[in-house]
Amino acid sequence: MASTTIAIVGAGLGGLALARVLHVNGMDAVVYERESSRVARGQGGMLDIHSGQRALREAGLIDQFHAIARGEGQDMRLLKPDGTLLLQEDTPDDAPLDRPEVDRAALRDLLLDSLPEGTVRWGHAFRTADHGLLHFADGASAPYDLLVGADGAQSRVRSLLTDARPSHIGQNIVEVGIPDIDRTHPGLAAMVGRGNYWVLGDGLSLAAQRNGDGRVRIGLSFYNTGEDWFATSGIPFEDPPAARARLIELLSGWDARFTALIAACDDTVVPRPITTLPVGLTWQSRPDITLLGDAAHLMPPVGEGANMALLDGALLGLALTARPDDVGAAVSAYEREMFERTGAAARMSAGIHELLTSPDAAQKMLAFFQPG
Repeated sequence: MASTTIAIVGAGLGGLALARVLHVNGMDAVVYERESSRVARGQGGMLDIHSGQRALREAGLIDQFHAIARGEGQDMRLLKPDGTLLLQEDTPDDAPLDRPEVDRAALRDLLLDSLPEGTVRWGHAFRTADHGLLHFADGASAPYDLLVGADGAQSRVRSLLTDARPSHIGQNIVEVGIPDIDRTHPGLAAMVGRGNYWVLGDGLSLAAQRNGDGRVRIGLSFYNTGEDWFATSGIPFEDPPAARARLIELLSGWDARFTALIAACDDTVVPRPITTLPVGLTWQSRPDITLLGDAAHLMPPVGEGANMALLDGALLGLALTARPDDVGAAVSAYEREMFERTGAAARMSAGIHELLTSPDAAQKMLAFFQPG
């Protein structure tokens, strides 16, 4: 086992899950991360962890996960732009944690803290790899027998296996938020509730989500828009108050409660173009390189990506520990299962995205949540 040098590029959830499952099964790995520390960059908002809980069980961390997960984050409210409430689901206090919300940073910290000191090498920006050596931006190098690209949507490792690149899917998100909403805007806090608050119109949606730190993170999605939409939208991102005013203009005709949410936001205004990899992407298996997470199967942001990444990491770890003397066979077995599982998840995610971009999206999503 000790003879295989496993190098993981990227200290996201999938890469860390892989390192942890390897560790609990007696195999070592090194995680190379370009960021300088775990706090170098914000980790985003809440995650809906459902199928990914299997990975946390395999990692021996399910009890710690339940301790940081928010069952009440499963609450959901679905509305139309005129303020009509279509669906309200409130989670009983004793409900099982089937799809709890968890702060991405807290989950990442849980995984990081579960690894031996020195497993993650910070400040290592991967550039390329050849002949069993990783090459970093600062000129340093490191050996590997197996290189795992866990380096996200803009993966550099991916190009060693496939020419596929992410492409824009006609969705652009502007992210804003209200800090400490219970204290600063208690009325809006009560309106949003404890979990997810979703307003769907034709070609536009507002998703507000309660975070574990008391912040409500709001994403305004503009569908059927091109890659250059941010440049032509008239949103002055360099001037947050003017940007909020422009966003309110773009919500013309929406109920005043929704524009009040935008008016209450702080000066964080972040554009996020949405891209995906081709559904069902595969590549010719190699015994020395593989991919996991967004590097392998970038999907629309509808709740599957983090779960698939966690499962990728755990299942690759189990495959490697089951065949420690045949890494190539382990990688091939992992990829066969991963291609099938994540292909199905990507098709489902693409279907939900199509619902969101369609006319009368609110009624269609209501039917999705309440079939029959």
